[in-house]
Amino acid sequence: MYDLYIANKNYSSWSLRPWVLTRTLEILFKEQLVPFNDPDPKNGFTHFSPTGKVPCLVDGDVTIWDSLAIIEYLAERHDGVWAEDAKARAWSRSASAEMHSGFQSLRNLHPMSVGLRIRPVPATEALRKDIARIDALWQQGLDTFGGPFLSGTNFTAVDAFFCPVAFRFQTYGTALSPAAEAYKTRLLSSPAMKEWEEAAIREPWRDAEHEEEARSSGEIIEDRRSAAG
Repeated sequence: MYDLYIANKNYSSWSLRPWVLTRTLEILFKEQLVPFNDPDPKNGFTHFSPTGKVPCLVDGDVTIWDSLAIIEYLAERHDGVWAEDAKARAWSRSASAEMHSGFQSLRNLHPMSVGLRIRPVPATEALRKDIARIDALWQQGLDTFGGPFLSGTNFTAVDAFFCPVAFRFQTYGTALSPAAEAYKTRLLSSPAMKEWEEAAIREPWRDAEHEEEARSSGEIIEDRRSAAG
């Protein structure tokens, strides 16, 4: 069985991608959650990840420490990670790679915080372009491959790559086209995403750096997280 190392579910968008894919495809794994800035020295990320970052997948004596690399490693071993159709698979890999390496304004100005609802500060031109591009990508995938997911009938890796975006759009009340809004709702309604969200809300931890990023992004109008934090 795989060991999948992740960080706080409220904040860690990178952790969500392989987690939601493996959970949805029913690929067995053991979740190893290590909170950001855990004071226990035994829990430093460098103890399991050569980069000191998450996610990190450990399969016996094999360690894979990047979200896209994890997805490809799983694709070599399990059916359904990518679409069966070659055209859909090529488009999916391109869209996933674009998400993996791009959309810096969205990442920086709308950080993921699953349990918060935020009225954002006015969007920069770069942020508006990122949102418009994602909206267009989603529409393209749905129109080209027939939906209800981006590469066709089934949830695959390309959908997993955009799951953190769905949480961001929910947190910041982002205006989308009707097709993109429906797709966002579809992702948020999936059993795995609901499981992640419920766990994120129950988490007792608060990370000062991530909390400050959220406060800087706009006015917090609702905090749905457990008061334990």
